[in-house]
Amino acid sequence: MFLLFTFYFYFLMRSIQDAFPLLQSPKKIFITTHHKPDGDAIGSMLGLYYYLVKKGHAVTPVSPCELPEFLMWIPGVDQLLNWEAQPKRGQQALAEADLIFCVDFNDFNRTKFIEGALNAATQPKIMIDHHLMPKPVWDYGMSIPEKSSTCEMVYDFINLCNDNALIDTQIAECLYTGVLTDTGSFRFPVTSASVHAMVADLKHKGLEHAAIHEHIYDSWSEGRMRFLGYVLTEKMEVFHDQGAALIALSRKDMGMYDTQSGDTEGLVNYPLSIAGIKFATLITERNDEVKLSFRSKGSFDVSAFARQYFEGGGHFNASGGRSKASLRETITYFKKILSEIRPANEEDHTNN
Repeated sequence: MFLLFTFYFYFLMRSIQDAFPLLQSPKKIFITTHHKPDGDAIGSMLGLYYYLVKKGHAVTPVSPCELPEFLMWIPGVDQLLNWEAQPKRGQQALAEADLIFCVDFNDFNRTKFIEGALNAATQPKIMIDHHLMPKPVWDYGMSIPEKSSTCEMVYDFINLCNDNALIDTQIAECLYTGVLTDTGSFRFPVTSASVHAMVADLKHKGLEHAAIHEHIYDSWSEGRMRFLGYVLTEKMEVFHDQGAALIALSRKDMGMYDTQSGDTEGLVNYPLSIAGIKFATLITERNDEVKLSFRSKGSFDVSAFARQYFEGGGHFNASGGRSKASLRETITYFKKILSEIRPANEEDHTNN
C-alpha cells in the first residue's frame, strides 16, 4: 500500500475518512484552489472533479482567476469557472453547494478573491493539501507535507475510497500534470518511491506522459523564450559568498516581449543550476503587492525564511512570501537579510 496519515496540529480537523459518509449520496460540490494556480493546483482540482462526477456528484470546479497559458490544454479546463471574471456565478455555485473541497492550499487567504466567501460559508469544508501548518478552518482533511504534490494526495484519496478502477486517462493526465510540475520533472527530493509507483499505475491505465511534457515544457511562445534570455542576462544577480541568487522583476520588465500570465513560472529555479548556489529568490512587482518565490537545495529551509521575513511559508525547499513595501524597498531589505545569513554553509538536508 502507501503511507497515508493526517497531521493534527493545534486544531480539531477530522480525518478525511470521516467525510466518506457525506459522499455516499449525490451532492452538489464546490472545488477550488489557490490564486494564480499552477500545475498541481489545476491538476488536483480537475482530477478530483472527474472522479467525483464519476461517483454521481454535481461538481463545480472554480479557479480564483485565469489560468496560465501552458495549462489551457488540460482535460476539464472548459468546465472551470473563473471567480474573478464571473464572481456572481461563483457565489451562486458556492451558496448552492452541499460540500466544499479545497485543494493545494492551507489558508483561505491563498484564494484571494474567494477568501471572504469561504470564511462565511457554513457547509462542511474538506482540505487536501501538502503545505506546512494549515490554518484551523477545515472540518475534514488530509495534510501531508511529505507528499510530493496535492495530485499525489488526490490519487491516494481515490485509492482510500477503493476506486482505483475509476481512474481513466482524463484523471491520469490531470494528476500526472501536478506530480510532474511539483517534483521538477521528478528531480526534487520529495520524489519518493510512492510517486514512481503512482506514475507506473497511471501508465498502465493508458497515460501518454510525453504529450503532457510537451504541453508544459515545449510549447513556449517566442516572446517567453526571449523574455527568459533577458531575465537571465539582465536581471539575475549572483551572490557567491552567500551561495544565493536573486531575480527581481518590475511591472515594466514583465510587460516586455508580450509576456502572458504564467510566463514567470519556473524562473526561480534557474539560478539553482549554478554550481555553489543553494538559495534562489524571484521578486515580482504586482499591482497591489510585491510577491516573492524562494527555492533552495540542501538544508536551507526557505519555508522558515519566508515565515520569518516575508509573511509567507510553504515547503522546506520551495516557498513564497509577500511584501507591502515597494519593489526597490523589498530588494534592499532582502539584500540586507542575505548579508546576515549563509545558505551555502548549510549541510545537505536529506529528510525532505
